[in-house]
Amino acid sequence: MSPRFLNRHNARIEDFAATVAEIENRLRRLAAIGCRGFDCSETSLKTIKTWGHKITSAPETLKVIRNDLGDCRRCRLSGGRKNIVFGSGDPHAKLVFVGEGPGYEEDQRGEPFVGAAGQLLTKIIQAINYTREQVYICNIIKCRPPENRNPRPDEIKACAPFLERQIAAIKPDLICALGTFAAQTLLETQKPISKLRGSFHQYMGIRLLPTYHPAYLLRNPAKKRDVWEDMKKLMQALK
Repeated sequence: MSPRFLNRHNARIEDFAATVAEIENRLRRLAAIGCRGFDCSETSLKTIKTWGHKITSAPETLKVIRNDLGDCRRCRLSGGRKNIVFGSGDPHAKLVFVGEGPGYEEDQRGEPFVGAAGQLLTKIIQAINYTREQVYICNIIKCRPPENRNPRPDEIKACAPFLERQIAAIKPDLICALGTFAAQTLLETQKPISKLRGSFHQYMGIRLLPTYHPAYLLRNPAKKRDVWEDMKKLMQALK
C-alpha cells in the first residue's frame, strides 16, 4: 500500500477510536448521575471499549489485488498488450524478485520471466537453493512496452500502487531488484545499478538487494560473477 493510503486509513481508525472513547466516557458520566433507560453496566462499557480495537483491516491477498487491477486501461501500454503479466509464485514467499517489465514471451503467456532471461533467472534461483514456486516474481510494470522500450514515468506511476500492494500482501523478508529500472523505481533514486548492487537497501521496511538483470547478463556474461557475489549475500541474509 502507498504511504498516502496508509495515512488516510490510520487517520480513520484514530478518529473512530476517539469517538468510541467519547461514547464510553459519556455513558459513565450519565450512569454516575443516576440516568437510567440504557445499559451502563460495566460489561456493556467493556464491550464498547473493545470496538476501537476490533477495527483492523484484513490483510489483502494477491487475488484481491489482481481483481482490482482488472482489465487495466490506466496507461497507454494497455493498447498493445496481449496479456497482463501480474506475477507468479508463492503468495507468502520469503523472497521476491522484481524485474522491469514483460517481454514478448511474457506478453504471450501472461507469466513473468519465461523467455531467455527468465530461463537464466530460473538457474539463478536454483543456485541459491530455491525453486520458482518458492519465490515470487513480478515486474515494475505489468504490460509489455512496444518493442521492449524502456518504461516511461507515467507508465511506472500507473503500476506502482499495485506493486506496492503486492509486496505488502506477500510480506517477504527480502526483495531482489533486477536491473536499473527496478532498483531505481523501488529506491526512488537515479543512481546506476553498478553503484546500487552489492549492498542492501530498504523498501517499505524490507531489505532490498539490487543486482544486474538477467537480460543484461546474456549480453555481458562477464558480469555473472558479480551477480553470484550478490546471490551469496542474499543466501546469507535468508538464513
